[in-house]
Amino acid sequence: MKITEKMKIAFACTIVMMFANNVQAQETTKVEHYDQGFRLGVGVNGGYSVNDPYKLTLGADARLQYDLSKRYSVTVTTGFNNLFVSKADGSDLGFIPAKAGFKAFIWDDQFYVMGEAGAAFAVTNGYNETSLIVAPSIGYATKYIDISLRYEHYSDFPRVNNNGTLGEGVGQVGVRVAYGFKL
Repeated sequence: MKITEKMKIAFACTIVMMFANNVQAQETTKVEHYDQGFRLGVGVNGGYSVNDPYKLTLGADARLQYDLSKRYSVTVTTGFNNLFVSKADGSDLGFIPAKAGFKAFIWDDQFYVMGEAGAAFAVTNGYNETSLIVAPSIGYATKYIDISLRYEHYSDFPRVNNNGTLGEGVGQVGVRVAYGFKL
């Protein structure tokens, strides 16, 4: 039996009709709308300075955050920090940081990485210089709590080098614990 062109077309149409009966439209998923908005966080931070003559650091801050999306935010942070000297013959260094940053949530909308840059205005013990701040951090945030680990580098603050000479550039490793809420 010879299959003609008309039989091939009829066979193909029959198969298509059999499968077309099972085809259904996909259900559309509802996309949640994420409300952009501001958050305010108030925190305390402490750490360890990696350069002499300073050892411990302690401070408090306020961070205003604008959520661009569920995963990305821009931040502005200020407060007061103090670098405590390790010896009795030195002077502590207190300063007001002013930083802007970008926060990106990378896992489960709770773990994030953040980078900040800005200026540190020295306000204690007659030292009145201003320093550049660069501060990368990683953290964990919930609806109200924000805990982060960061490194901050102050490029123009004085330090004591290993050979006893003076240099510039002080770094610290710190932890920040904050309470945050929507405005």
